[in-house]
Amino acid sequence: MSNLAQDSPRRRLISDSLVQLSSVRFKEFIREPEALFWTFAFPILLAIGLGIAFRNRPAEIVHIAVVGSSPEASRVAAAARADSGLAVEVLSPDSASAAIRTGRVALLVVPQPDGRVQYQFDETRPDARNARLLADNAIQRGYGRADQVRVSEAHVRERGSRYIDFVIPGLLGMNIMGSSIWGLGYTIVDARRKKLLKRLVATPMSRAEFLVSYLVSRIALLVGEVVVLLGFAALFFGVPVRGSVLQLILIVLASVFAFGGLGLLIASRARTIEGASGLMNVAMMPMWVLSGVFFSSENFPKAFQPLIQALPLTATNNALRASMLRGAGWTVVGPEVALLALWAVATLWLALKWFRWR
Repeated sequence: MSNLAQDSPRRRLISDSLVQLSSVRFKEFIREPEALFWTFAFPILLAIGLGIAFRNRPAEIVHIAVVGSSPEASRVAAAARADSGLAVEVLSPDSASAAIRTGRVALLVVPQPDGRVQYQFDETRPDARNARLLADNAIQRGYGRADQVRVSEAHVRERGSRYIDFVIPGLLGMNIMGSSIWGLGYTIVDARRKKLLKRLVATPMSRAEFLVSYLVSRIALLVGEVVVLLGFAALFFGVPVRGSVLQLILIVLASVFAFGGLGLLIASRARTIEGASGLMNVAMMPMWVLSGVFFSSENFPKAFQPLIQALPLTATNNALRASMLRGAGWTVVGPEVALLALWAVATLWLALKWFRWR
């Protein structure tokens, strides 16, 4: 049977060969311990690390030093100690110089003979600027300054506003991208390199069935991956999922097809693992940096935003965050899913057109 006959559009999309091929791809994957680790365990370990690093912590104590042994230095130190956020010690000039040079203290407070107080700090250190503000406020109060406006504090710790809430959808999007592009592209190129693909030309199987079987097996695996990662994040970090489950499923499916199509497109012609790896890195590296995985993509200049917003990982992350953290409806999520669908259609069409068995 010729390839033209095999690729006839009148063939059924869901056929016995497609089912068998999808089953083979799934079995190939689960027999690789390394693949299971990178797909299921690594995202959880990364989430644990980021959750610990950016956990809710009490206010940090800022260490400062008052320089000198004069009565004025003692008075300044006593005033600064009134702020519970400051750890104040009185040091000699030599000890104080060594302390700030080694980073043991963030700020030196030096009383001057004319009654002024000089603050010495490294302006490039964020904690030093904070120390300067806290120390000045405490000392001014100690010397009798009165606040003209009464203020109060209200600490906001709502689920969905923390850094871990922001980063989990980004990790999920990044993992979908990596699993889809690498999982599909590498496998096909490796089979071509081992001369396995050309043996399939004589089988009663179309090009479309062969490529779609990879997508089907990847979807089955990613369902488990999404459930494990989101379940872990909700259980241990309290990450919310405020949108509907159906909406989340559709976002994940659109993402899998978009990134899977990109992976199949990269693998459609590549003959070597090295060449395919280079193309995959070229495709993924800009999205790792620009698409807002670990920080907002809006931090980049406005001139870059049209390009950034057109990337599939940006659309994935935006849709996941809108659904999970805000419970947004389809008026917000719909355009992002539509962009992913456009990527999927374009890349899958090109992959089917350019794919070669040899």
